[in-house]
Order: sequence, then structure tokens, then C-alpha cells
Amino acid sequence: MSRYVAFEGIDGAGKSTVAARLANALEAGGKQVVRVREPGGTEVGEGIREILLGEGWNPAPWPEALLFAAARAQLAAEVIGPALAAGAWVVGDRSVYSSLAYQGGARGLGIDQVRHVNEAGLGDVWPDLVVLLEVDPETALARQDIADRIGGEGVEFQQAVADAFARLAADERGRFLVVNADADLDAVVDAVIAALGA
Repeated sequence: MSRYVAFEGIDGAGKSTVAARLANALEAGGKQVVRVREPGGTEVGEGIREILLGEGWNPAPWPEALLFAAARAQLAAEVIGPALAAGAWVVGDRSVYSSLAYQGGARGLGIDQVRHVNEAGLGDVWPDLVVLLEVDPETALARQDIADRIGGEGVEFQQAVADAFARLAADERGRFLVVNADADLDAVVDAVIAALGA
């Protein structure tokens, strides 16, 4: 059975590292795995990523949210949906829940409003499991070698994002697995694998 697992958390939480470790473990167990990142993962998405995270760009909150939604819709149509239909597992470094937390919560656009915008482009291509890596914002930001535009917005903004993620996890308990990202990396990966029954 295919599954779509997305890793979420504030900047510096360790999403990329843990996602890669899970994907490797799944592949070692004989599963076909497609790895994706947001924004990006397609030609269209990588172009939008440069606007969203690159130097010299500073979109206002709603254009930012809409650009993320556009890149995500392309990824769902071109990569994630077909991979799931073919029976593969999809392991994502970020997902629609990042937009709900960052733009909906921390930017103040409204979680429900940002959810509605994304629903049109995603249809039913939503993560089966969201692994929320929780970590103190100061610790997370100190882990970053080079912060992108959003990652460089400081501790107060990252705390607002963390608070929004916590609300989402509380509201959708059946979809979220909350993991202490300060724990040993192997323990984090083992907890995710156990939750998936993989």
C-alpha cells in the first residue's frame, strides 16, 4: 500500500535529514520511494522556489501563499499523484501544512483561508501522515548554516510558526505524529517507522 508521509516543522528542525533517513529505511525494506521537497520538485516548482526563497525577492503575504500553492499543485499533479497511483511511497520535505502554518498562521492570512486556496489545486493529494518535528526556535535557527529568506526572519516569527503547527496537530490528531526533534536521530526515525507500521 502506498503512503504519503510529509515532514514538517520550523526552519532548522531537521526535516530534510529525517526524511532522507526514512526514505532510505523504506527502500532498504524493498519499498519504492519517491522523494519530494517543497517548494520545488518540478521544473515549474523550482522556478517558483527561486522567487520564494532566493535573494532579491520579497513577495507580500498573499502572493507568497499563492506561489507556494501553485508550486505545490504542480508537484501533486506531476509527481505525487502519479507516484501514489503507481503504488510508490512518497516522502516529502514539507507539504501543504507548511503553508497553513507559515502563511495561514504566522503571516496572519488565516489557516482556513489558506487551506481553501490549496484544496483547489491538490484535490485529494494530501499527506496520510504528517511528522511534526518539534524543536525550540533558538536551537533550530542555530542549526542553519545559511538561512533562506523565510528562515532568516528570526525567532519571533519561527515561534509563531511553531504555535500554528501545534494548533494544526491538536486539530488533526489522526494525521499528525509529533516527535521531539532534540532526540537522537535514530530514535526519531524509529518512532516514525513504528507509527507507519512499515
